[in-house]
Order: sequence, then C-alpha cells, then structure tokens
Amino acid sequence: MPENRPENRIFSGIQPTGNLHLGNYLGAIRNWVTLQDSFESIYCVVDLHAITVPQDPQQLRQSTREVTASLIAAGISPQRSILFNQSRVPQHSQLAWIFNCVARLGWLNRMTQFKEKAGKNRENATVGLFAYPTLMAADILAYRATHVPVGEDQKQHLELTRDIAQSFNMNYGVEFFPLPEPQIFGSATRVMSLRDGGSKMSKSEASDNSRINLTDDDNLIAQKIRKAKTDPDALPSQVEGLAGRPEAQNLVGIYAALADSDVETVLREFGGRGFGDFKPALAELAVAKLSPMGREMRRLLANPGDIDAVLDDGAARAEAIAAPIIEQVNEIVGFLGPVGRR
Repeated sequence: MPENRPENRIFSGIQPTGNLHLGNYLGAIRNWVTLQDSFESIYCVVDLHAITVPQDPQQLRQSTREVTASLIAAGISPQRSILFNQSRVPQHSQLAWIFNCVARLGWLNRMTQFKEKAGKNRENATVGLFAYPTLMAADILAYRATHVPVGEDQKQHLELTRDIAQSFNMNYGVEFFPLPEPQIFGSATRVMSLRDGGSKMSKSEASDNSRINLTDDDNLIAQKIRKAKTDPDALPSQVEGLAGRPEAQNLVGIYAALADSDVETVLREFGGRGFGDFKPALAELAVAKLSPMGREMRRLLANPGDIDAVLDDGAARAEAIAAPIIEQVNEIVGFLGPVGRR
C-alpha cells in the first residue's frame, strides 16, 4: 500500500448551519483562502457533526449547499483545494469508530464544548454530541493532515486529536499518524455582535441586525452598519483609547480587517471624528468587499446542480486520499480485509 505521508496538508471543517456571516469570513474563511497558496488544502462541510443536534433534513441539505456556495464565493477554489461534505466520504465514520476505541472517557469528559452544548440536559444529550471530538480527530487524521487552522475555541479539540494519534501509535507500535500542528493566524479577527460588543457575532442571535450575512445586499449591509450600537464619544487617536468601549473597538476592528490594515492605522485616519463620519466610511468599505461575494453566492445557489457537482468531485478526490490510509489503519488494527488483500 502507498505510504501517503504528506508534509504540508491542511484540513479544516465548517458546520452547515445556514448562511455564513462576517465573523465567519474574517475569523476563518479569509485565511482558508490564503492557505491554498502554501498547503495542500482539504475543506469539509461537516454534516455528520451537524446531526449531533436535531436537524430538519431538507434544511440540512439546503444549508450544506449554502455554506459550500459561501466558501466558493469567498475564494475557495474547487480546483486548487478539495471541497466536499463529510457524509459522502465513509472513511470519516470508519476511523471515528476506531478512535472511539482508543480515546478515553476521561478525555472526552474534559471537553468544554460538550458541557456548553449539553448544558443542564446532559443526560438527554446524544452519544454523538459527547463523542463528536473523536469524529473531529478522524476528520483530520483520515488524511494524515499535518496542520489544522484553529481558533481559541478549537485548541482543546486539536490537543485531543494529537492525544488520540499518539495513543494509537503507541498502542500498535507504529509511527503512522502525524501529530497535527495548529495553524494560527495573527490576522484572524474576532468579530462581535453589532448590537452588543461583548458578544460574539452569531447566527443564533435573535436579531438579524446583530450580524452581516454574506448574502445581504448592499442596502442591507449599509443599513446594519448605520444601526450598529455605538457610544457618544469620538474615536480615539490611540489604541489605548478603545479600552472599555467594546462597540467602538468592534467596528474599528472590522474596518481594519476589511481594509487589510491595522487598528493603529485606522485610528490615525479617523481619530477625533465621530461615528457620523466613521459609519458611512465603514459601510462603503463593507459593501465594496462583501457585495461581490453575495452576488456570487446568489448565482451559485440559483444553480444547485453546479454546487452538487463540486461536492461530488471533491468527495471523490477526498476518498482517493482517505481510502488507502484507512486500509493501512485496518491492517494495523488487525481487521481481515477482502480476499487477496492480505
């Protein structure tokens, strides 16, 4: 069997939870686009993870297409990268079961996201919700990925992936799985709600005015920025002046990210000026940057067969990588394969 040991392969996944927003773009997707220049990139819409909580089947299919369209519109190239939805590649589930037999309950009990998602209803949470970190490890290691782009909320899961890889290697006396490294970006922007600078921008917040969706048209983008919560003071000329002003800090950070600049530069330009001057400038910039993505998304969604064709092709290419790796795993574990394989 081929060794299939990459040196520079990155894997990342995204939940199919409806239209993506500005926070998703500036916090992760924009950096995924950049990674295509230096990594063999594999990007996955993680629909298996999605069903750890109840889903409407028709909405799940639609959300999967919407997220795929968002990624393509943002600059993920289906030719340069592999883009697919997780459920089409069975090796993810196969490896997850093997990892369920490697991981320890104590490791999973420490996962803070399960505690947050299960809340007080822990006893009624599904096994899938509890064990999804092992599926996440399988997502990464089915391709023997060497790097994973992570935010603060994913570091713990990557550490678990490394623990599972190391434990598998030790249990079977092999050096098969790599210990994937985090790919952390200094340019990742934490985007907060437009209605509350202390809360992260989220699809789950009730008010649509709290976020800029990538499908919003020009007028809606500008309107949401005009209505964004601010304070009565002028913008400071120094970064220190943003302390204790979460809404101002959020809007300045969004401007800096969209302008490919930094907060210091933005404040040199707008320091001493009020939001009556700043918000129109931010709205103009946001429309210029986001409007082309929205138009491309709408074009793609009007042709769902084209999106499905991208996912079909991506799944075939992903499975071509994962299948021989899982065959090697089966050999290592001791599974008896088809006649002629052993």
